[in-house]
Amino acid sequence: MSTIFARGDDLSGAEQVFAFFRDALLDGSLRPGERLLGERELALKLGVSRPLLREALRSLAMLGFLDIRHGKGAYVRQADINVLSDFFTFSLAQQPDILDDVMQARIAIECQAIRLACERATETDLKRIGSSLTRLMDTLHDPVEGGAADFAFHRAIVEAGHSDALATLYGAIGELLRRSHVQRRAVTVSEPGIVEYLVEAHREVFLSIMDRDADAADRKLRDHFAIGDEFRRRSLISVFARRPQS
Repeated sequence: MSTIFARGDDLSGAEQVFAFFRDALLDGSLRPGERLLGERELALKLGVSRPLLREALRSLAMLGFLDIRHGKGAYVRQADINVLSDFFTFSLAQQPDILDDVMQARIAIECQAIRLACERATETDLKRIGSSLTRLMDTLHDPVEGGAADFAFHRAIVEAGHSDALATLYGAIGELLRRSHVQRRAVTVSEPGIVEYLVEAHREVFLSIMDRDADAADRKLRDHFAIGDEFRRRSLISVFARRPQS
């Protein structure tokens, strides 16, 4: 734990503790499972009071980054993606029209992930994607189950890319994406041609991964997003067109 705090004068006490912890993880001087310095020694090192340090460490523990063992000290924990997902959900849910914005992040992540999946996917990954496709086809007329199956299919593609960074980012917005799938399916379930489209679009995406054709996979996935948005737009127009005039 040799991280030097050159920016200490510019940070509040709590921020200094958080930044110390972050920088120590980034430079490798702290790793999951390692014990932090004792409270007194760490407070002196950072130039903060022990009560402030104690409160900051509790906050880090609540976020899942530390394991505080009474009488034994504080230990670095492997971060739990579910905590990060909750944080993103709470933060982004306060913004208007957030699902449309999150969709843009989803496209960026998935299109890179599917390219990686074409290179890195194992037989186990391919079987998982195929199983998700089968589940999707079995739940075409159920917005809730079908939306969940749709999300599982796309999540399996991201996981097949074997990129920890992409998988973490995708997991962080996972709950919002799952809700987006369900909402979109509820809107489009009665749209003519949607069932045939869902089957064919996802089948073509899956086959392009099986063929290890990154360009085709990227193109088919982008087409899937674009056509899906068009189905949703048409469904919304139909709903409002059927409303009686006041």
